[in-house]
Amino acid sequence: MKTEKAMFGAGCFWGVEYIFQKVKGVVKTSVGYSGGHVDNPSYEDVCSDESGHVEVVYIEYNPEIVSYSDLLSVFWKSHDPTTMNMQWPDVGSQYRSVIFYYNDSQKKQALDSLKRIQKLIPKKIVTEIVKAGKFYPAENYHQDYVKKQGVNSCHIGRNPYLS
Repeated sequence: MKTEKAMFGAGCFWGVEYIFQKVKGVVKTSVGYSGGHVDNPSYEDVCSDESGHVEVVYIEYNPEIVSYSDLLSVFWKSHDPTTMNMQWPDVGSQYRSVIFYYNDSQKKQALDSLKRIQKLIPKKIVTEIVKAGKFYPAENYHQDYVKKQGVNSCHIGRNPYLS
């Protein structure tokens, strides 16, 4: 099976991972950090708001079952892309809304989807669209957190403007 990869930042990575794990065609997820300027950051480094990293979900998916466009739809519906450096109770630059693209096709689809979604939302979208850099897996206790701790263990978001 040929897989492709995607990476998104949409708030606390625990709930975002859980949302993407339920998507048919997603074959692997891992939570971690990307987009910063510190090598091998720890959770504490990222939470300090000084490493520049975002809490992200790295995804491997089967494009014969789920398209990148479908993953973008899940991304937009899973958080509020109009809030800068925060998602609900979580505040800090590590919670910012980011689409990390791996190739020109993903970049184009991400930009097109942003334009389409912006027409549906009355507030300005602040989501960044950035070329994917190095992904640093988070500590083991963060992986599959909601599956291990239960759904009530964290806030699982949704876009208040989209159903």
